[in-house]
Amino acid sequence: MSKEEKDIKTPGYGSEDIQHWDWNVHLRKRPGMYLGKLGDGSEKDDGIYVLFKEIVDNAVDEFNMGHGKVIDITLDEQTNEVSIRDYGRGIPLEKLVEAVGQMNTSGKYGSEAYGKSVGLNGVGAKAVNATSTKFYAQSWRGGKSVWAYFEEGTLKKQGELDGTDEKDGTLIRYTADPTLYENYSYKLEYIDSMLKNYAYLNTGLTIHFNSNTYHSKNGLLDLINDNMRETPLYPPIHLKGHDIEVVITHSEEQGENIYSFVNGQNTYHGGTHLSSFREAVSKTVKDFFKKDYDPKDVREGIVAAIAIRVGEPGFANQTKTFLNSKLTDTEERGGIPIRTFIGNFLAAELDNYLHKNPITADAMQKKINASEKERKEIQSILKSKRSKRGMINNEKLRDCKIHYTDTGNPLAEETTIFITEGNSASGTVTKARNSDTQAVFSLRGKPKNTYGNSKKVIYDNNNKELNLLQAALDIEEDIDNLRYNKVVIATDADVDGMHIRMLLLTFFLQFFPELISRGHLYILQTPLFRVRKKKRDNSFDVHYCYSEAEKLKSIEEMGSGAEVTRFKGLGEISDTEFEHFIGKEMRLDTIRLDNDDPTREILEFYMGNNTPDRQNFIMENLREDVVLEERTTDDLSA
Repeated sequence: MSKEEKDIKTPGYGSEDIQHWDWNVHLRKRPGMYLGKLGDGSEKDDGIYVLFKEIVDNAVDEFNMGHGKVIDITLDEQTNEVSIRDYGRGIPLEKLVEAVGQMNTSGKYGSEAYGKSVGLNGVGAKAVNATSTKFYAQSWRGGKSVWAYFEEGTLKKQGELDGTDEKDGTLIRYTADPTLYENYSYKLEYIDSMLKNYAYLNTGLTIHFNSNTYHSKNGLLDLINDNMRETPLYPPIHLKGHDIEVVITHSEEQGENIYSFVNGQNTYHGGTHLSSFREAVSKTVKDFFKKDYDPKDVREGIVAAIAIRVGEPGFANQTKTFLNSKLTDTEERGGIPIRTFIGNFLAAELDNYLHKNPITADAMQKKINASEKERKEIQSILKSKRSKRGMINNEKLRDCKIHYTDTGNPLAEETTIFITEGNSASGTVTKARNSDTQAVFSLRGKPKNTYGNSKKVIYDNNNKELNLLQAALDIEEDIDNLRYNKVVIATDADVDGMHIRMLLLTFFLQFFPELISRGHLYILQTPLFRVRKKKRDNSFDVHYCYSEAEKLKSIEEMGSGAEVTRFKGLGEISDTEFEHFIGKEMRLDTIRLDNDDPTREILEFYMGNNTPDRQNFIMENLREDVVLEERTTDDLSA
């Protein structure tokens, strides 16, 4: 050892460095270990929705065990207080405090009291308790009741009641801590989607949420009918068996749209059961028609749903959106491979259905034949072109080091690709990005409007940009090859930028709806204004404003002397500033494909055939747009 090495002083390490954290302190210090990302409620897998689901899951588990057909839920949007009351068996009275306030305590550890539930780790209610400012639990059983009140996981009060005439069951009331969940707010559309799925997956269950009621008589068949965006080519095939339910139909839409669930959990990122289902549908159909169809042709335009229940589900991520399990149960309990379970079910039930319904079988085969014809035509076009992958160079794609396909990498879910317009914007984003997880794809000019066209239009010589974009994402052959978890459209906040955004949305909606239905497509919000005022020490108090209202509020707060800059393009924002907007403070709008979402109607209005309505709209709004563009920085700061 050299003298220099001997002289280096290392920090001391003694008994005082060994610390003990109580369970609730550990949960508050390391919430991501249990809940995944925390967020502020702007994305559907943010922590506040995980908390909400943990409590509702427990109530639904009671229903599945045959106890309680109603769940009452309220959300106070002013205080963010959530209340969930089920009418099941109620938590055993003497164990209430332990069940909600003692880590690794659960009624689901190898117990027959609960069947195939999604939560088996004894963490759920405790995570809600510890990361809430207020948490109240009450249980009713046989005319008696106990209650407990916590703050940040610490028990403050408890009591019991005798002689109550309340129905058996459990009440949980909590307010998630805004210091942990970044001053969050709930998006009711995420809760609405979640509760609809609970109803579809649990026929006979009624959920009351504020003024809404959720109930389904036909399970997954209702889900498909409620979410079909086009008339199906044949009546949906609805198959049910022990621990499995399936619905299948086809439409004229491109790609695949398959909803998947495990034990009531919406696994929108897929997993073992989804890949097994896709494989089994293709094989069963090929065997029925006695023709070696390419699986892609069988599944082109498919609209389907699959829900299974397994003994001890193993999920690949904290938010339980990807199933890793290979067996329907543990080997000790005689579990069979999920692939075999689903394959055998479809080989028997789907084959039987097609034999009994020749009109449906004929409609399905016509769709497959049409998809096969189009695919072969596209392949012929591609053979005459050089490899798309070789055309993606550093000028088009500044790639990142980690990709969504890097299974097991904890950073895989953070992978993002920003689709920008022009060299200036792509240069700014490239300098500001995290090169480990963030990639940049640069569009050159406006891509072609693909609305109403077949997929062959992508490969037209005039549509090179979209051709290269799908190659960069690696989604042409299979959506499962997607290289980035988040595909973010990052265009300028001006007329040209909005036009390019609409062209890209049209492209993805037309040909890759799965990208949207699986929650991968977003729009980046960037600030429209910078409002700043010099302080006495010559530094600046700076506010970035995303709307006219935010700008006016900032000007009012700063008072006279406030200086306003209007950002017309991403290239006008320095890369140092841009780090805020694609880092922790990034604001993203999720593109959704729910039946009540107006995106499709908007695209048809703007991107479809020209109509008198559209002409009138343009004429009525043209003058307003011109006036906005003419406003100067001085006008805005006045």
